[in-house]
This record gives sequence, C-alpha cells and structure tokens, in this order.
Amino acid sequence: MISETMPTQRIAESSAVPGADCLDSLPLPRSQALSLAETWGTPLYVYQGDRLQQTIQHITQSVPYPHTQFHFASVTNGNVNLLQRFRAAGWGLHANTPGDIFLGLHAGFDPAHIVYSGSNLNRVDLAQVLDWGVTMLNLDSLAQVRQLGEVWSARQDALPLRVGLRLNLPEITGESRIGVHPREFAEAVAIAHSFGLPITGLHFYRGTGTNATQAFTQVMEQVIATAQQLPDWRYLDFGGGFGYPYRHGGATFDWQQFGQALTAQLERLPHPIDLMIEPGRAAIAGCAFLLARIVSVKWQGDRQIVGVDTTVGNLSVPSVHGGYREIVSWHDPAQPRYTTDVCGNTTYSRDYLGRSMPLPALAEGDLLAILDVGAYGYAMSSHFLHRPRPAEVLLDGDNIRLIRQREDYSVLLNHQILDDKD
Repeated sequence: MISETMPTQRIAESSAVPGADCLDSLPLPRSQALSLAETWGTPLYVYQGDRLQQTIQHITQSVPYPHTQFHFASVTNGNVNLLQRFRAAGWGLHANTPGDIFLGLHAGFDPAHIVYSGSNLNRVDLAQVLDWGVTMLNLDSLAQVRQLGEVWSARQDALPLRVGLRLNLPEITGESRIGVHPREFAEAVAIAHSFGLPITGLHFYRGTGTNATQAFTQVMEQVIATAQQLPDWRYLDFGGGFGYPYRHGGATFDWQQFGQALTAQLERLPHPIDLMIEPGRAAIAGCAFLLARIVSVKWQGDRQIVGVDTTVGNLSVPSVHGGYREIVSWHDPAQPRYTTDVCGNTTYSRDYLGRSMPLPALAEGDLLAILDVGAYGYAMSSHFLHRPRPAEVLLDGDNIRLIRQREDYSVLLNHQILDDKD
C-alpha cells in the first residue's frame, strides 16, 4: 500500500537505517543554510573558499620535488572566480579544450602557465590555441603532431613551443583511445623535427578518478623509463586522474605518499627535469555542495520518497563520473533513519539524486545538502528536460558572494532563430 504521509506508528515501527547523516557531515550551520536559501533561492551551488584553499595548500605541500608546477584541470570546474583562486595560489591551468583556455585567460592566467593536453583539434582550433599564446601542448596522435607542425611553421610570429606526447601504454594506462604508443615515438620525433620542433615532454594520464595511490606509485619507474626514450626529454607531466572519496570513509588518495615516491624517483635522474601535476576533482570536489529544498514526501512501504527542486541535470552525468553523492539534512542526528530515495523534479525515470540514502523522516520545505559537487557538478550540468541551471555562490568566512547568476527560462531560447510569422 502506498500512502502520501507516514503515520506516527510507522516511524516507531520502521527499521531505522544507520548512516553518515550526522552533524559532523554538515557543511555549515542550519541557520546559515536557511539564510542562503532565503537570499539566493534553491537549488544553489555553494562553494566554501576556506576549504578550497586548504585543499590547494595540502596538495601543493605534498610534492617536495623542487621543479614542480601544479596546473588545475579546469575541465572539472570552469567558474572564473574559482579559477582565480588557483592562479592566486601559484598554480597554472591544465586545458583539455580551447574553451578551457578561453576561461583561463579570462581568469587572468598567463598563457605561458597554461598547458593544453587534449585530443583531435582541427587546424582552426590549433591556430586559435597558438593565437592565444599557449606554447605547451601535449599531443595524443601522430596526426596531431603533423598538424601542429604545419600550422606552427606557417605562422609569421611563431613562438617557440614545448611539445609533449600523451602516453598510451595499455599495461599502465589501460585500454584507451588517447595517446601515442612508445613504438611510435621515433616516428613522432621525426615528424616534429621536420618542422623544427623537438618533442621534450611525456604526459601520463592514469585514468579518471583513481583513489588507489599505488596505481600511480607502482608505475612511476616505468613511466620515467619510457620518457627517457625521447631523445630531447625535458619535462614529465604526471597526470591527471587523481580521485576523490565520494563515499566518505572509502579509499582516499594519499598525496604525501605520492609526492614522496615521485620525488625519490626523479631525484635519481642524472639531470633535473620539470614536473607538472594536474589535479582536477581532487582539488575542488569537496569544497562545494548543492543546496536543495524538499517539495514532496511520500512513503512506499518503509521507503521514503523525497522530491526536491533540482535534478540530475544539475550534476555530473552518472554514466561518466559516477552517480553517488552523500546527502545530508539538518535534523537531529539522534532521530531514526529510513531508507530514502531523493528524486529530482523531472519525469525522467533515472532522475535520482540519491538512492537508499539513510535519512530521517522529512517534510516539505526542509533543506538537503548534496555534498562533493565541486567537480563535474555545474561543469556537466545541462538543460536536459529544459530546466534552467542554478546560481553559484562563494563563501569566505562571513562573506558571501554571487559568482554566477541563476538562469531563467529565456536561456532556452538563446541562439534559436524564431519565425515571427506564426
């Protein structure tokens, strides 16, 4: 039998579900959450500047190798205000696309501090990257090496480039469409040399969202040995792919262990090389949550079905970057917990923000926080089912600043050509 409201007796008799929904998990006090919702509306992306700064500092200090430069992978979050935080911390920018570069330049990054590591740019794109003054490019195919050479050599104002190859070695990178196999290195070097471009770098990408530290430490020696096959090798770009523990209490990437191990390997080389590290989600995932308001509650047996005013369209695509996010409420942690599905405000059958979550009995108007959405949250949000996207705010202590306007329905007509005859 399905009822819209849960009788008091059901609360007492239902088997409570243990879970992590406790005061320690709350991102900020209830009073501040209510104030944010009243001032800016919901759904609302909330970024915590202090936590972001602490994470940047922790990662930076974990790699003692003296020739290290960190580059934030802006594919995970392209808000200019947040990119400026990384620039102020002395980080560069890692770009997967020309759009990443465009945003980075608007955030004030020097083109010399932007590294492009992408795939399948056409000649117009390559020319645009060079027009912007970006001079370090990691390429993933022999065709891209040749195309870059052709575009670069035809320019009247060509700047010196630092060119690297993205590594494709299945035993350590896994099966991937991206990169150049070592057996192709000689041909890649010959193509680059024909245009007067030495290949000086190797880019290693372990894979998306890897939390196992040993997945990186165990292959360091082999990656470095592979890089030494390049006759002009001068830099190592060592990923990319560092994970974040969305399930709290799960495996966590150990930055200090990683940094010590990589430093030890590089210090054995006869000559120093430049090291680049590209954290993305690891640097920004945990600094943000999505604030949502409950609009309906119903019960299906002992399962609580909660409807909120947001949708999976405002988060990362589950099939690409995983569907789990911890969800918490501002209720007394001593209250019983019930198996709860948190559902979005569309009729899409997979519009679940969370399934089988341990939450207390909830009511219309209550607030929920969907945690760890700083990476691939807004960056992968969409107008799926024609919902405008939320606003974004940045908290710095008691200072609250709007960093992206909430969209309204007019955005759905952007760039459409309307026939006024009808």
